[in-house]
Amino acid sequence: MQGETAAALRVPESEAKLEVFPQSRTPSIKGWQYSDHMENIHGYLMKYTNLVTGWQYRFFVLNNEAGMLEYFVNEQSRPQKARGTLALAGAVISPSDEDSHTFTVNAISGEQYKLRATDAKERQHWVSRLQICTQHHTEALGKSQTPSKSRSFSTVSQGSGSSPLAQRRASQTGASSSYFSLTHKGSSLYSSRKSLLPDHLLDAREMMVQAQGQHKDLIQSIEGLPPVPGFSPLDQDLLMLKATSMATMTCLHDCLHILHLQQLARHHSALAGPNVEWLEPKMADILKNGGSGGSLGGFSTNDGLQEESRLELSTPESCSFSGELEEVDAEEEVEDSFVEREEELGAVEEERSVILHLLSQLKLGMDLTRVVLPTFILEKRSLLEMYADFMSHPALFLAVADGDTPEDRMVRFVEYYLTSFHEGRRGAIAKKPYNPIIGETFHCSWRVPRTPGPEAPDTPPGPQDAAHQVRFVAEQVSHHPPVSGFYAECPEKRVCVNTHVWTKSKFMGMSIGVSMVGEGCLYLLDHDEEYTFTLPCAYARSILTVPWVELGGKVLVTCAKSGYSAVITFHTKPFYGGKLHKVTAEVKHSATSVVACRVQGEWNGSLEFSYPAGHSRLVDVTKLPVCRKHVRPVARQGPTESRRLWQHVTEALRQKDMEKATEHKRILEERQRMEERHRTDADAPWKTRYFESEGDAWVYHKPLWKNPPFKS
Repeated sequence: MQGETAAALRVPESEAKLEVFPQSRTPSIKGWQYSDHMENIHGYLMKYTNLVTGWQYRFFVLNNEAGMLEYFVNEQSRPQKARGTLALAGAVISPSDEDSHTFTVNAISGEQYKLRATDAKERQHWVSRLQICTQHHTEALGKSQTPSKSRSFSTVSQGSGSSPLAQRRASQTGASSSYFSLTHKGSSLYSSRKSLLPDHLLDAREMMVQAQGQHKDLIQSIEGLPPVPGFSPLDQDLLMLKATSMATMTCLHDCLHILHLQQLARHHSALAGPNVEWLEPKMADILKNGGSGGSLGGFSTNDGLQEESRLELSTPESCSFSGELEEVDAEEEVEDSFVEREEELGAVEEERSVILHLLSQLKLGMDLTRVVLPTFILEKRSLLEMYADFMSHPALFLAVADGDTPEDRMVRFVEYYLTSFHEGRRGAIAKKPYNPIIGETFHCSWRVPRTPGPEAPDTPPGPQDAAHQVRFVAEQVSHHPPVSGFYAECPEKRVCVNTHVWTKSKFMGMSIGVSMVGEGCLYLLDHDEEYTFTLPCAYARSILTVPWVELGGKVLVTCAKSGYSAVITFHTKPFYGGKLHKVTAEVKHSATSVVACRVQGEWNGSLEFSYPAGHSRLVDVTKLPVCRKHVRPVARQGPTESRRLWQHVTEALRQKDMEKATEHKRILEERQRMEERHRTDADAPWKTRYFESEGDAWVYHKPLWKNPPFKS
């Protein structure tokens, strides 16, 4: 490109474009290479906003003369007042590491725009133009200010005037030094922030300006090299040097921005009381505890609804894991009297634009593990609690051990397995449970009435004899990949089950598919039998209208000792005809291929069990009695227990305050990412509490089969 240039970049919107109007007639560098002239550019970008809990296309204008980034609803509304403006003086422009399209604009005021371009080239052009404008107005602001007489950022007052850094400062004029003299009373932009920036942060900002200038000089020197045979600006080593310099500057900008946000958080805390300081590193805790997980908490012990829908961010609390086990007292658990039923989503007209914008960024088969989905599709429970709800018919779980023959026990297990999904899903509407935070746990139990014995039928049962107790514990043992482990046992019946699941989701056009990678094993100690099983895939269909859940795929259940196996097939509905939620199963003896039982029906409706002798029986899943789980009140739970960890997100969803729910969810996820970086920097591997890695599996640390109770 030479002279005045107008570049149009195609984005998904038909009218979306990026136009470039150079303010200088200096020939621009060909392609997307670095150029230091300022340009007024405008075009469509996607902007993330909590107001609609998602991404929306907005028309952005970079006004170089004013040093402002403005945005409008669309290009037609440009003559009207801008929907939002951001001053670029002192701002930090940071490409995101989430993907190659996203970047952030972080103003000195603490306001942030999270933006997404169509592709990597468009992002690079916006980032480079914004950085040039930011540097220009930052330096201009410094030149217009007079150094403060009462206080200088120089370290002379601290007894370090003879240092090389102080000597360099003394020799500087204008741009960087006066810009960072933030105590000047005539500075309207920074006078209100002077208490937020201690000397060390001012020093860092000054050095950043110097480094940015040196980076620009380096790039210009390389690109200005005369063409010499055998040597050019495109030399591989020079290109690597440019890339390394750019990456270093980006990293330093990000670090400085984090420090600035910490100062804002401390200042806000001093003025407005306790607040979440999720940006505060917990390195001392991590190193003290041998890198065993740091702190994930950050939430108060309040266990009540906030007044008049007010849901403030709570005070951080110390919850260092240290690999310590939490012994849960069953006496503290109470019956879960409140059942969180999800509302019908109905037609999602209000959120259609959010979903369409999300879909425009996805490709068929794309892994959605790290994609942030809109808050309004969330269930009000964690994935760990959803796994516990699969045990809502514990009597059928315990009844497997009561079978008289291996054949009967396999049929009983298939019955329990097929009846677990209906209550676990809480209806057919497709909503997504919270992604568990690494180290998150969930404990609960069930009280299962005993079957009356033949002796002393008129003797009333004592408190300990009134019911069997089934204990359940789940833990998120890995973040990447997201792996959950859960374990349930009834020592009295000498029955337990251990399962580990890795959820993998992918985009399938108008559906989202979730594969449940992993394996479970049921142990019947009295019979010395182990039943291994897998889990079906789940699909969220019709995501643009009324999303609904469908299960699909084949599941294999095997018992090596008895030789019996079962093949369970969850049938997805064909495009034309067919039934919803259809499931079939066949139980047979593997060695002889003799069929013991066949099952057909719907996993969320009626199931028919047919036997070779000619008789059959029906099981209506919707009419099975649901056994309420027992859970400790939130106030008595540990800080990493699911309900306590997500309590503010859940309450905001109950109040239908999506903006507040999104903010609380973001704080949890940001803390998880930051602490993972800290563990990486400290070379401190994550240590689980309840589950241990055995090959590709995760096994409960004290399983019943390793410590079997005495058989009465």
